[in-house]
Amino acid sequence: MKRASGQTVVILEEALDLLADQVSGVSLISDIALAAKVISREVNRAGLSEILGEIGRENSHGEQVQKLDVFADEVIQRALYRSGLIACMASEENETFWSVPDDFSRGEYVVAYDPLDGSSNIDVNVSIGTIFSIHSMISSSESGELKDFLQAGKKQIAAGYVLYGSSTMLVYTAGKGVHGFTLDPSVGEFVLSHQDMSFPDPPRHVYSINEANYNTWKTGQQLLIDHLKDGGGFSSRYIGSFVADFHRTLLQGGLFMYPEGKDAPNGKLRLLYECSPIAMLAEQAGGRSSTGYGDVLEIVPDSLHQRVPLYVGNSELVDLAEDFLRDRD
Repeated sequence: MKRASGQTVVILEEALDLLADQVSGVSLISDIALAAKVISREVNRAGLSEILGEIGRENSHGEQVQKLDVFADEVIQRALYRSGLIACMASEENETFWSVPDDFSRGEYVVAYDPLDGSSNIDVNVSIGTIFSIHSMISSSESGELKDFLQAGKKQIAAGYVLYGSSTMLVYTAGKGVHGFTLDPSVGEFVLSHQDMSFPDPPRHVYSINEANYNTWKTGQQLLIDHLKDGGGFSSRYIGSFVADFHRTLLQGGLFMYPEGKDAPNGKLRLLYECSPIAMLAEQAGGRSSTGYGDVLEIVPDSLHQRVPLYVGNSELVDLAEDFLRDRD
């Protein structure tokens, strides 16, 4: 594809075609990208249409469901139903997984996704995102089983996120590096803008965490933050929208943390929908992810909505966090 200036650009579909023979199921990302374009359009019109606010019910985690949560969930479902590549899917917004209806073709993959991460920030125009994870089925059931989702993160065949911010970006990995595509509204295509993304080395001395929870943390976590501020010379950047916080960490380096605490003994973030896909991206970008005591990608989930603490960013900073937690706790 060429712009009017004659400059050659790479669109998402072209990049995925290059992977198609090497990583089966990667074309699912095209279907997710289509859904992302629709969601992006609605997000950008949020202040002009009746799509803001809550719908008056809670999701499976006891959180208030936003109107855009429902819209994004339905858009992704419809896009994936028509792919012919998946047997079943699971969303953070739903208690159980569900199979592709009988009137659609089914395939050999399962997709877990968070349709609109950070949705509590919708009404205040803060960046939000979609996160997705793709596994190959391990059951012999045509419609899929629970065990197809309960696989360790290291078995993902692809993962990524879409960031809806000042521009809309899709960032993915299929196990061969991390690549970012920015939606060009003039042509309606995701165009390669960030090839072979990796955490900068050395990293910026920046950490990202909700320090309002300081008094609920274990001693090791408190001492880690004290060290980063006092001895490490770190500064703090926290948006409160996971995709946006991780995206900044990936581009600039640093450490994102959502630890366990008295009010969240297993952390807040969901393993299948948030931590595992972000962990795969981090590893492919030369970084690390951890629960504070072990690699996130090694965890075999015990339920669809399992929560785990998360530390992700430059490898040496994740190692530092683990050292403080193990030594002090």
